[in-house]
Amino acid sequence: MTSARPSTPQPPSRRIAEDLRHQIESGELQSGDKLPSERALAERYGSARNTAREAIRILAEQGLVTAKHGSGVFVREPQRLFRFGSDRYSLKNRETGLTPFRLEAKRQGKVARIEVPSIAREKPPADVAERLKVPADEESVVHRENHYYADDVPVQIVSTYIRWDEAQGTLLMQAKTGKDGIYGRLEELGHVMTRVRDEISARMPTPEEAEILGLLPGVPVLEVLHTSLDQEGVPFEVSRYVHRADQTGLLYELPVE
Repeated sequence: MTSARPSTPQPPSRRIAEDLRHQIESGELQSGDKLPSERALAERYGSARNTAREAIRILAEQGLVTAKHGSGVFVREPQRLFRFGSDRYSLKNRETGLTPFRLEAKRQGKVARIEVPSIAREKPPADVAERLKVPADEESVVHRENHYYADDVPVQIVSTYIRWDEAQGTLLMQAKTGKDGIYGRLEELGHVMTRVRDEISARMPTPEEAEILGLLPGVPVLEVLHTSLDQEGVPFEVSRYVHRADQTGLLYELPVE
């Protein structure tokens, strides 16, 4: 008979973090409440101050607390999720005249803002070139980068790639693309979206992404590599969505065939 292995005791910092997390989840510590100082925590748990400091760092990485310079550490308010899913490109939603992001922001009572920091002819990343069926070693695409904000809080980065030979000389090269956005202009070019392919993964952000999205240490991102296919099954647009995972959920309802 094999005896059970003894469990490894948790480090003191993690035990303190777990106790504080329980207090937050139970409501004993509520949103906006200030945590005790490192000195007070050290005294309460009989630990060193650096141990208490490490416990607070763990909570911050879990998105449960946030530090305000000169004021202390506070329980973070729960972040309402932006939910994007299988209906984001539906005709029903497009008939509202709002983009999927603006529609979701409106549902949540938030003010949407979109910045377009760059529109440029470029060589595409290899994964984009493969899906869009364009050369990766030529400046074969137009890359539109958009940054999305809700009530001035950064939520997502979207990099959209369109074939250069189709985009040149059109409103696709402008920040404001007109009614129905880029998909309206692509329909005018003969591409009616009939099917999409979304490849979803989770990862840690690049330093640039973390800065743009204002991410706390330890917060991952959700990446959606989206491909639009037209009535002929031809891929005509690829977008890379980088969502902050602490504020974004993906909802898909699909038929079972």
